[in-house]
Amino acid sequence: MEPRVQYARTKDGVSIACWAMGEGPPLVWMGDAVFSHVLLEWHIPECRSSYESLISQGRKLIRFDQRGGGLSDRNVSDLSLEGRQADLEAVVDRLGVKKFDLFAFVDSGPPAMAFAARNPDRVSHLMLWCTSPTGGDYADLPQIEAVRGLRERDWPLYTETIAHFALGWSAGEPVRRAAELMREAFTPETLGRIYQATADFDATAYLTEIRVPTLVLHRRGVSWLPDRGSRQLASEIADARLAILDGNSLLPSLSDWDLLAETLDEFLQSDTGRMHQERRLPSGTAVILFADIADSTALTERLGDAAFRAKARDLDSALREVIGEHAGTAIEGKLLGDGVLAVFTSARQAIEAALACGSAGVDAGLPLHLGLHAGDVIREEGNVYGGAVNIASRISGLSAPGEMLVSETVRALARTSAGVKFEDRGEQRLRGVSDAVRVWAVNPTDASRVGELPRGQERAYPDHLTSREIEVLRLIAAGRTNLEISRELVLSLRTVARHITNIYGKIGARSKVDATSYAIRHHLTPD
Repeated sequence: MEPRVQYARTKDGVSIACWAMGEGPPLVWMGDAVFSHVLLEWHIPECRSSYESLISQGRKLIRFDQRGGGLSDRNVSDLSLEGRQADLEAVVDRLGVKKFDLFAFVDSGPPAMAFAARNPDRVSHLMLWCTSPTGGDYADLPQIEAVRGLRERDWPLYTETIAHFALGWSAGEPVRRAAELMREAFTPETLGRIYQATADFDATAYLTEIRVPTLVLHRRGVSWLPDRGSRQLASEIADARLAILDGNSLLPSLSDWDLLAETLDEFLQSDTGRMHQERRLPSGTAVILFADIADSTALTERLGDAAFRAKARDLDSALREVIGEHAGTAIEGKLLGDGVLAVFTSARQAIEAALACGSAGVDAGLPLHLGLHAGDVIREEGNVYGGAVNIASRISGLSAPGEMLVSETVRALARTSAGVKFEDRGEQRLRGVSDAVRVWAVNPTDASRVGELPRGQERAYPDHLTSREIEVLRLIAAGRTNLEISRELVLSLRTVARHITNIYGKIGARSKVDATSYAIRHHLTPD
């Protein structure tokens, strides 16, 4: 669905085109001066895919065109650092957003830095991509100066050249689309004025005043844009983190978008679990997940109490991460051994979370009993109570290690949307429950074929790859993104990234191209 473009008016009367999509903590994606057109971007496959993946992580994504370009007012006299901040302020005020995460790249970096320093109560996290505190570091680049004359003499050739600089000389079709976007978003005269104004940007004085969690990112292969600006930001902004990623495209959506998306997601979720804390416990009807380690007494005897508790704590952290990734709320104080309890507002998300929890338990060597039920809950002091919670616990106790059972209520809510198959286990008597409850076993359908081997191949994998790593490798070879792999195998993005790191280490790969070649050589590609 195409985003609905609306307009915000700045204090100096400039109309700024913007849109917002998704639900969850707001993330403002502040574009650069050259490649920004909030409507045309949606029709570029790489841009649209990257935006959709951010929305699918449970965020409200906000985009806008800066003054002078795209669908915003172009006949604007004030293109200064203050004017660009006014654009941002007008958009978030128009959309009723009080506090938000802010991603800015290239020339939008200095306005974002200044805004974050001036408004620490409004910016939750700041992410700075391939930028510098001073605009001259990119507006006055030799490459830009070398082709400046083309801007007036041959506008199409100029846009193609700039697009090649930014995306890489081997980018192909994305370069053509980016050049077309530039020609639609700007006139040669306007772009020249924007470059001139950007060269005067200087946010250096604001760096030591930024007090929000900050992640500074740069791509190693963008050699024409030195990383000295990123390193300066990381050194002068208090407690800023620096991430130098592989890839050669200035645009975030190209090169290795999956790696960037995982890096952003980890940064946004790692800060005291803010995203999880902001989700309120649902009142009234909720879908309840209960998980418990299978045969915990025997495992304690075999591993020793200290070793078992250490493994259980690690798994508990992994499960809470998985639950949060699927828009659920883990109840604090419920530890493994006593059970992990979580509540959801969606049966589909609860089932996906339970499957991912089951995979995490198997990976940790601590298989889980998993049970789901839906019903009314009582919310009190960060906890939930009620008969529905008791039923979820009892259903969990019926399941075999590694198995998920759900009540008829959950199956009825999810059977048309969960992407799973249900196996009837009949009516069961549950302790403390007067009426029998019909339960169903749940298995994923998307991943059921992934683990099948090509006909005639024996289950003996080279280089000590595990069966799960083979599943991931086969999906890499099939061209799946990390997000698609996480959905098909019902794993968290972080777990997928960990498997890929392990695969690369075992087979000596440096990229997904290397991994695909390896899979082809060893006949591990899907049929």
